[in-house]
Amino acid sequence: MIWFLLILLALAFAAPFIRERLRPEMDSEARKAAPGQFAFLSDGETHYEWHGPVEGPVLVCIHGLTTPSYIYKFLVPSLAEAGFRVLTYDLFGRGFSDRPKGGQTRAFFIRQLRELLQDQGIGGGISLLGYSMGGSIATVFAAAEPDRVERLILLAPAGMKHTPGKLAEFAQKVPVLGDWLMLALGGRQLRQGALAQAGPADIVAEFADRQALEISFRGYLPAVLSSQRNILAEELEADHRDLEALGVPVAAVWGQDDTVIPISAMGKLAEWNRSARQAVVPGAGHGLAFSHASEVIEALATVLEA
Repeated sequence: MIWFLLILLALAFAAPFIRERLRPEMDSEARKAAPGQFAFLSDGETHYEWHGPVEGPVLVCIHGLTTPSYIYKFLVPSLAEAGFRVLTYDLFGRGFSDRPKGGQTRAFFIRQLRELLQDQGIGGGISLLGYSMGGSIATVFAAAEPDRVERLILLAPAGMKHTPGKLAEFAQKVPVLGDWLMLALGGRQLRQGALAQAGPADIVAEFADRQALEISFRGYLPAVLSSQRNILAEELEADHRDLEALGVPVAAVWGQDDTVIPISAMGKLAEWNRSARQAVVPGAGHGLAFSHASEVIEALATVLEA
């Protein structure tokens, strides 16, 4: 009886890892429906798209932890109409990009963006727009290469104060068992979180369906966990203070009702960078990029005024 129970426990522990192994890969077949193009970088293929006038100033949009570049679906048209040449891309582990193994650290994400810009022949004179975890990536890239960045725009950015759920916090801190929990329960938690976002029901449903598709591919959940353990575990005070000292303009827009990255983080940014221009979108949660897109564009216009 004891051996039988031990076998059952072993199977129960192994099941999420086996299920993850059986998920389809993000390969050429899966990429047939992908818009845009692909760059072959040192860590794998990166999916990207260009939008807007070819001669416009370059604005690179960096998405967050769980939702790839399609999160900018409702912001890109207005940004392009404003004259920007907008570059969106999928971070490794998400969307149509590869799922390389290893820690998703600041160096990992800086390398991906640096190599993508090199591949596209883009030198200095760019603006960065980072949403959620993308705000952390944009911040560390700007601090590492301030001569290339004309301005940093942050949308509900990580790096100041992050409040993960209990499951995410446990998985982040506990090796092996945390990996098991992410694979066993992380997908359900992410789907529930997507459906709980504020916004028009049809748009929320669309993004929840896209979230479910992400989860179905091998490597997505491990990538999310790796980001939580690495770049999202960092507080970026030194980077923000460096950006102020270097004179890089910083603007930030926050959701008033954001429970993922609460509006109290505004105070942190104001403390670290007194020159940062900030605005709040009333009634918006963490999904403000799609739930309150027009209000975000208005707020961006305000904070980007000279």
